Amino acid sequence: MTNHEYQEAVEWLFVQAPNYQIDGKKAYKPGLQNITKLCDFFGNPQEKIKMIHIGGTNGKGSTSNMLASVLQESGYTIGLYNSPHLIDFTERIKVNGKNCDKEFVYHFIQKLKNLPSDIRPSFFEFTTIMAFEYFAQQEVDFAIMEVGLGGRLDSTNIINPLVSAITNVALDHQNILGNTVEEIATEKAGIIKENTPVISGDENYAVKIIIANKAKEKSAEFIDATTINSNLKSDLKGNYQQKNIKVVLALIHELQKIGVQILEKDIESGLLNVQKNTNFLGRWYEFSKNPLTICDTGHNQAGLEEVFAQLNTLPEHKHIVLGFVKDKKIDEVLKILPQNSTYYFAKPYVNRGRHPKDYEDLLKNSKISYKIFDEVQHAYLSAKQNIKNAEMIFIGGSNFVVGEFLEKNLQK
Repeated sequence: MTNHEYQEAVEWLFVQAPNYQIDGKKAYKPGLQNITKLCDFFGNPQEKIKMIHIGGTNGKGSTSNMLASVLQESGYTIGLYNSPHLIDFTERIKVNGKNCDKEFVYHFIQKLKNLPSDIRPSFFEFTTIMAFEYFAQQEVDFAIMEVGLGGRLDSTNIINPLVSAITNVALDHQNILGNTVEEIATEKAGIIKENTPVISGDENYAVKIIIANKAKEKSAEFIDATTINSNLKSDLKGNYQQKNIKVVLALIHELQKIGVQILEKDIESGLLNVQKNTNFLGRWYEFSKNPLTICDTGHNQAGLEEVFAQLNTLPEHKHIVLGFVKDKKIDEVLKILPQNSTYYFAKPYVNRGRHPKDYEDLLKNSKISYKIFDEVQHAYLSAKQNIKNAEMIFIGGSNFVVGEFLEKNLQK
């Protein structure tokens, strides 16, 4: 297999299968019928693996990577399934921090090309069965599965995990999951399984009640991670990570209760070496120190509020590169923009990317200093050119903005 053949195969996957990340709601295929047929076709590889299921609006990627790092420090072989990818497709499926083998991806896609005509999966369903098969072949000790969207109807919900976690619930994907936090919480609580402990990391009382009631209905133990006191730190530097650490500690405790050996020193070391152990990028990621350049994939209102609040604690003048997708409520975002900043708005490259010219009236009314760009890289280079001593750059607003930035600049 050549690199060209690999790229062609992945392109086929993007073209053939509807992809929510790129195309939005029209690509979303709710329900477990397709993934059930897919798993049956491949001999149900998910049944051979001990799984941990992590859902939530924000923090599920960070939580799953922190837990993977701790388990790796404890000597286990860990499969990790995250989405979306930032640079390369193989980031979605990792074993002990190493991206899925491209040769495997290529050959598995050839099998997908010959599926029976009654199986018409989405892109995410394709990647989910690919992860199951890869983790089974690699004989991982545990696989940590991050929910793609929602929970109840997400294709990862076919699994029967050892333990589940819902990091938090906030408004996101309302066109699919519901218009209120309570409706979204109900969808996310759909991952709770019979007699399987579930951890909640949300401080909202209404959300806790919904998750706790669903747990009771399923005879599942409910664990409130917000009651945990901990001074442990992580190399993932966003202030919001303290909430995620509590969920990780609750997950670890539940695993220890069923005999998984995890020592205190491995917990400390695992939390402090997440980026090294899992190659996790994009969460308050310090791209460079001179000039200080940080990127973060926070993209819904709750995530952006956390990120912008942390930016406001930094004294430096900020050059902020932002881009959004079409379903983003720009007027709400503009209300919480950091002060003491110059803005560079750009269109993310994907079909769902929204050009700043579409919302320039809002920008004018917000009385901020801004420029508009057709591409993220042009916006970043302009910010870099304008920056003075003791100033900083931030890149964010969307996974696609951060991915585009890292793809163009990480190796340079």
